[in-house]
Amino acid sequence: MEKTDPPNHGAVCEAAAMAVVRLLTDPRAAESDGEWRAAVREWESRRIRKVTRRARGVRWPEAEKLPGVTVAHEGAEVRAFVPTAVSDVPPELARLQVAGLDLEEGEPGPRPEPPYAAIALNPDVTMTTGKAAAQCGHAAQLLLRQGRRRHVAAWIEGGARVRLARDVPWRDCVKRATAVVRDGGFTEVPPGTMTAIAWLPR
Repeated sequence: MEKTDPPNHGAVCEAAAMAVVRLLTDPRAAESDGEWRAAVREWESRRIRKVTRRARGVRWPEAEKLPGVTVAHEGAEVRAFVPTAVSDVPPELARLQVAGLDLEEGEPGPRPEPPYAAIALNPDVTMTTGKAAAQCGHAAQLLLRQGRRRHVAAWIEGGARVRLARDVPWRDCVKRATAVVRDGGFTEVPPGTMTAIAWLPR
């Protein structure tokens, strides 16, 4: 995130969700002999932790050299990295700032034609952009794993697009939810808080 031309909040959240899904469906993570497979399986076998960090200037190309998948979306660039233990975070990431990523909301883009994933953030919960992006990534991950197989397959084949459902009342979003994120309470919100939900509109 450069100071002179920062992306908007919604674009970062959508890009984060897409980056997570594209990493998890990348052959290096999804195939039985993929080089990322063991790291992803270890991460998903435990209580999932997610951390967002921001990079500026030379820090971004340094971070992009690490294994992962980058998504460019509506002015935002987000990279999902192959998961590691907290104690093993590479120095290129460990030196990046965690807190304080809070961006302007921005205007929502047009609603795409299905298949795409809709993600809604709880409007009663205050979250920074960094926190919200992590919740969107988690919601997309849960949707990938919990959605109906044929609907998920169509979504992935269509590019794993994501849209924040900012024009749908929260109560209606909850009724549609396939995946629900309840936060672990490590940062910003109390444990058990419903932060994000996701579904595949048809």
